[in-house]
Amino acid sequence: MDRRFIGILVGLVVIFGAIFLFTQKSDNSSGGSNNATNHVTGQGKSGVTLVEYGDYECPVCEAYQPTIQAVQKKYNKQVFFQFRNLPLSSIHPNALAGARAAEAAGLQNKFWQMHDLLYSPNNWASWSPATDTNPQKYFDAYAKQLGLDTVVFDKDFASSQVNDSINADIAAFQKTGQQQATPSYFVDGTYVDNAKLIDPTTQQPTVAQFSKVIQAAIDAKAKQ
Repeated sequence: MDRRFIGILVGLVVIFGAIFLFTQKSDNSSGGSNNATNHVTGQGKSGVTLVEYGDYECPVCEAYQPTIQAVQKKYNKQVFFQFRNLPLSSIHPNALAGARAAEAAGLQNKFWQMHDLLYSPNNWASWSPATDTNPQKYFDAYAKQLGLDTVVFDKDFASSQVNDSINADIAAFQKTGQQQATPSYFVDGTYVDNAKLIDPTTQQPTVAQFSKVIQAAIDAKAKQ
């Protein structure tokens, strides 16, 4: 796992070493007048919010998930955790479909459940490299597993409502002025360099590194 993650991280640095021009697919080209999505978990008693902009096909995002889940568990009472879509479709051809699946599930109040299924290692290894027309057959199976109305799910998956929601998330990220790369994290609107979230010895994200950033934000909020 250590070598796998380091390899992924090195690949990310190579890919995003130059300025990345994000090209959207034709079916994701509408202006998207909706507000950005608001998928939030955690009680947030401290008033601090950690936002992740993620790509469901991104291998680094998938590798971060066990750590993110542990951080969410540790800070569930204190912090709001929010996920927004940033599908890098030009390098991850199934990323937009993954985002559509999560948003369609969200319309039946199962966003986080679908989010977790998409990033589950065994599932991710199946749907993310799918080379058929699209990986929707996997998403339909996950929807059925979650007890969703699959007819409604398929309709929502292809809907302009879901498309506009994803576009609104992309637009929200563009307003930050940051280079489009995933995962990208913001604490109370302030961008967090991923280097701060990775242990310098193991070169892996850790709960301890996330905790330093989050606790600093909590302490700062308490002094306001």
